[in-house]
Amino acid sequence: MKIKTREMSYDEVLALPRLKHRKPLKPSRFLATVVRLVSASTLRKIKFSYTTERMELVGKQPCLILMNHSSFTDMKLAFGIFYPRRMGIVTSVDAMSGLLGRLMRRLGCTPTHKYVADASLIGDIKYMLKENKTSVLMYPEAGYSFDGRTTTLPRGLGVLMKRLGVPVVTVITTGAFHRDPLYNMLQIRDVKVSAHVKCLATAEEIAEKSVEELDALLDEAFSFDNFAWQRDNKVSIDVPFRADGLHRILYKCPHCGEENRMEGKGIHLTCHACGKRWEMDEYGQLAAIDGTTEYPHIPDWYDWQRACVREELENGTYRLDTDVDIRVQVNLDGVCDIGGGRLTHDLDGFHLVGAGGKLDYKQSAIFSHTLYSDYYWYEIGDVIGIGDNEFSYFCFPKKNVSVTKVRLATEELYKMKKVRRRAAVRI
Repeated sequence: MKIKTREMSYDEVLALPRLKHRKPLKPSRFLATVVRLVSASTLRKIKFSYTTERMELVGKQPCLILMNHSSFTDMKLAFGIFYPRRMGIVTSVDAMSGLLGRLMRRLGCTPTHKYVADASLIGDIKYMLKENKTSVLMYPEAGYSFDGRTTTLPRGLGVLMKRLGVPVVTVITTGAFHRDPLYNMLQIRDVKVSAHVKCLATAEEIAEKSVEELDALLDEAFSFDNFAWQRDNKVSIDVPFRADGLHRILYKCPHCGEENRMEGKGIHLTCHACGKRWEMDEYGQLAAIDGTTEYPHIPDWYDWQRACVREELENGTYRLDTDVDIRVQVNLDGVCDIGGGRLTHDLDGFHLVGAGGKLDYKQSAIFSHTLYSDYYWYEIGDVIGIGDNEFSYFCFPKKNVSVTKVRLATEELYKMKKVRRRAAVRI
């Protein structure tokens, strides 16, 4: 999938009309049927099946559907499960660009910016539920999973559940991540996909529970580990490209400590700094070709990298400072290429400068609980996305920079700052 891109000066971008808020449309039955028919071949190919739990408590009433986000297949899976139930769909602004976006709007999609506080979105969700009388499909992680586990969830979903007062349904998939993992350069694997659909809480149960209890329910529902599932269930993915791009997740060598010298290619992961190599077996586990296997389980390696980033933040040595190519989005007519700039990230947050100094954007460390970072974004490159409800800045590092590390740093820095802020309030 690609996105419409135009080369423009920053002054021309500033003159563009901004995205105007529009109430969500009631989903077109015709378009929903088209999507379901188009999805049918994929659903057959992946031998899709799903199980349900407590769904008799929902019946036909509108509900909030919270689905984990693994790959481009997710929306097809949703239509495979819920059609002909009408669904409004919360969608990222960049995904609704151009003609496709206009069709998506008629399908019931409503745009929002990832990881940006959007007061109008709650109103839009209420409008879909109460006025359009449709269910609402939402991916609370917002971004695709990097390491096969839950992308950090925002706090406050329990508050949203309270305010909406409708049943909440969770959809957790297995196999979807392995069929098309984000790190693997859009290479499709032959993997059976399934899902578990559960009424997490009825409206009455939501009214009885505290926000903290509801958040705990969601945390439990979204506690999954796709690589552990593959290993424990002996799901064989014996393709010769299974480690392609694995360095996007595992950017730091646990043997020598060097960063951005890793390369995932074929079935091997190699550190070009010290020469150590690991083989990825058909069950998604790693084994060193020589010497000790530090982390056979990929999420354990990922957690070690997170701990290393946390240490850098705590001792004040963490800093990103890199030249980037910049795309800007201000409406649903694609993105604008405004040329190069410079992006820094440190304990104060992000600072983006470009367009000869005309662009000077700062984003604080407590702006968001995580970061819109992505691999091979719209087939352009690995991206760091920052911005607000008016401007989205998509930054493509010109040097070998791990967008994974920047996401980890954003998450850990947010937690550190929040803890300090709460401590200051108590004092």
